[in-house]
Amino acid sequence: MFTGLIEEIGVVARKSGAELEILAEQVTGGLALGDSVAVDGACLTVAAFTPKSFTVQVSPESWARTTLGALKPGHAVNLERAMRADGRFGGHFVLGHVDGVGRVEGVRDQGEFSLWRFRAPDAVVPYLVPKGSITIDGVSLTIVDPDRDRFSVAVIPTTMKHTTLAHKRAGDAVNMEADVLGKHVRHFLKREEGGVTLDTLRQNGFL
Repeated sequence: MFTGLIEEIGVVARKSGAELEILAEQVTGGLALGDSVAVDGACLTVAAFTPKSFTVQVSPESWARTTLGALKPGHAVNLERAMRADGRFGGHFVLGHVDGVGRVEGVRDQGEFSLWRFRAPDAVVPYLVPKGSITIDGVSLTIVDPDRDRFSVAVIPTTMKHTTLAHKRAGDAVNMEADVLGKHVRHFLKREEGGVTLDTLRQNGFL
C-alpha cells in the first residue's frame, strides 16, 4: 500500500532482462529484501540493494502494461516506499497496480500553479470522478473537469519540484491507477442483478 506522495526522484542505472537497477539514496534507508517500492507508480519487489541503489525484478506483464518497458539508463523515476502502519496518510490509497498507460495532452500555466490535461486509457475512464483521486506516475492527484476519456489536474509548485512531472511534455506516456475504492464499488454494482438497494450496500459494508 502506498500514498501517492513521492519520496525521491531516482535515476535508472541499469536495465537487464527482468532486472531494473535504480540509483537512490533516501528510499534505500531501512530497505530490506522483499520490500515493496513504487517506481513511477508500479509496485515492485526489492531483490538487492546498496546504500545508494536498489534492484527490482519486473515481470513481463509489468514491462508490457506500464511505461517501465520504455525506461533507459539515465531516465528519472518517481519513488515511494510502501507506507508504514504508524505513519501519516497524506495522499490516497494507492496499490501500485497500474491500470493502464495514458498520455499528457497539454499543460497550461495558472500563476504559480499549472493545469495539466490528460487522456486516460479505457480501463481508467469509468473512474474519472470530479474531485476524485487518481495516481499518475505514482503521484496522488485530484481530478478536475473529467470529460469522457479526458481530465485535468492542478499541480502545485512543490509537486513539480519533487516529482518527474517537471520532465513531462505533451504526448508523453504516463502510468495511471484509478482509485481502488471506486473500482471495488463498481465491481460490486456490476455483480448485482436487478439493481442494488441501500440495505444490500449496508450488508456488504459499503455504508
